[in-house]
Amino acid sequence: MSINRRLFGTNGIRGVVNKELTPEMAVAVGAAIGTYFKGGKIIIGHDARTSSPMLTEAVISGLIATGCQVLNAGMAPTPALQYAVKSLKTDGGVIITASHNPPEYNGIKVLWHDGIEISREQEIEVENIFFEKKLNYSAWNRLGDAEFLTGILDNYIEAIKGHVNAAKIADKNFYAVVDAANSVAALTVPRLLRELGCRVTTINANIDGTFPGRPPEPRPENLRELSMAVKALHADFGVAFDGDGDRAIFVDDEGEVHWGDKTFALIVKYFLKNNQGEKIVTPVSSSMLVKDVADAFGGEVVWTKVGSVTVSHTMKRINAKLGGEENGGIFYGPHLAVRDGGMATALILDILAEEGRKLSEMLRKLPKYFIEKDKVDCPETLKHEVLKKLIEEVKEQNIITIDGVKIWFEDSSSILIRPSGTEPLYRLYAEAKTWERARELIQKYGIKIRELIDSLKSAATY
Repeated sequence: MSINRRLFGTNGIRGVVNKELTPEMAVAVGAAIGTYFKGGKIIIGHDARTSSPMLTEAVISGLIATGCQVLNAGMAPTPALQYAVKSLKTDGGVIITASHNPPEYNGIKVLWHDGIEISREQEIEVENIFFEKKLNYSAWNRLGDAEFLTGILDNYIEAIKGHVNAAKIADKNFYAVVDAANSVAALTVPRLLRELGCRVTTINANIDGTFPGRPPEPRPENLRELSMAVKALHADFGVAFDGDGDRAIFVDDEGEVHWGDKTFALIVKYFLKNNQGEKIVTPVSSSMLVKDVADAFGGEVVWTKVGSVTVSHTMKRINAKLGGEENGGIFYGPHLAVRDGGMATALILDILAEEGRKLSEMLRKLPKYFIEKDKVDCPETLKHEVLKKLIEEVKEQNIITIDGVKIWFEDSSSILIRPSGTEPLYRLYAEAKTWERARELIQKYGIKIRELIDSLKSAATY
């Protein structure tokens, strides 16, 4: 991490535990954060990973050393911790999580006093403190302290319920299946749904930081068990979460798993019915489906770089009330402009109760696009040069370069090719009116990226 003088990626600091992210490093990061906040009041919490308690204690040590008053909320979903920072009006927050990454990874997110992750500019300030070792350690008699913080899950759940028609949802007696990924969504979502009058069946709801049930990334290929359960139990829908509970992927009543674009577009549709002319914030990785729906219902799409931090800060800057990502992140501004799997689930319930129709029926009525995804391993040292060469090769086509390269084709298909901000790889997102065309684009440009990487590797050996 320090070679490139960067700590923060697309979404916080991430690394393999005890290789890239050690306890010693976590103490220093905690001290850098504490120095940045000038010894303020900081909430800290963590996900269910086996390394999270260790890294939490290490960061707490760094915060105390710089005079911070630390409120340790323990294990909780990321959005619950973010809401606690906002509602309790603390100076900031720290979350120990690696979200969807495999179990050997962990990470550190830093929150501003509004519960939103700090901006890219603020990240650079923290990085400068860390790398230049400008740590403001307190005298022995002015150290900070730490105490346990309770009740944040109760407050979080009550806040979500206040944004939907709880009575109308309860009248419908919906049946939901929740796949909690053996992690922190199990602490809030089943309870939230039951308090909204739903019958709930859970799978992968036992907390286990090794993620034995499925990988923490809620991709369709990982959700076969959830799909089968929804069909077998004749449930109204299923919902699956990532490792820190801020993203939700839905399964309809027929057992079909839907990428986040589709359920986001559905939320956009019903949001705009009551909020004409509002701006909808979404990254360039999202489907044109979102723009089609926004255009049809009087909204305006604002495209951003990929990354929840960018979406949140764009919403804050332009005072937008709704944002979303193709990976299942829904940002509901009236609650908090961060992605929140629990809030997303409540919004879907609100739509189901209001419309009185099945989820599968409502999703079928949306414009249809097919999405294919792939990833290609790429050394960090080659990412920039690969992107330069790719832009040079496709510059005569209809492209945008907000984040990586997105190529638009005349048949309404497109492909986004971008370097990951959290892993040593390139991500490819293709969409088209047919599966065949989307797959063709993924294969064609996957080969192109691999060829560019191989040619640069070969050149480096001479």
